[in-house]
Amino acid sequence: MKTKKRSKQRKRIFEAKLHERNKLMSSRLSEELTKKYKMRNIPTRKGDKVKIVRGKYKGTTGKINKVDTKRLRVFIDGADRPKTEGSKSFYPIRPSKLIILELNLDDKKRLKQLKRKEG
Repeated sequence: MKTKKRSKQRKRIFEAKLHERNKLMSSRLSEELTKKYKMRNIPTRKGDKVKIVRGKYKGTTGKINKVDTKRLRVFIDGADRPKTEGSKSFYPIRPSKLIILELNLDDKKRLKQLKRKEG
C-alpha cells in the first residue's frame, strides 16, 4: 500500500478484487519450508497444517478447515469456542497470525508454483 492513511488502506482491502484478496490471505512458511522452497510466504489453503502465533489461541496447531476470502479469515481445527447449546464453532483468525508448518500439495497449480520458485 502506498498510502499512510488508515482509512484508505482499509478501503483498498474492502474493495480488493478476488485475485488481490487471495494474496492478502498469505501466511508465513516455517523455517524448514522457507529453506526448502526458497519462499517466505504463500496463500493459505484448506488442508494446510498451521501454528497460531498471536492472539487467544497462540501456540495451537491444526489443519485449516475453511478459508473465508470475503472476510479475510481462516478457520482452524483446534481453535474453536463453545456455544451456549453445547456445540462448538470455529474462531476466525487472520492469516497473518499464522505460520504454515505443512503444505497441502494436492493442487497441481500450487505444486507447480513451488517448483518454479525452488529452481
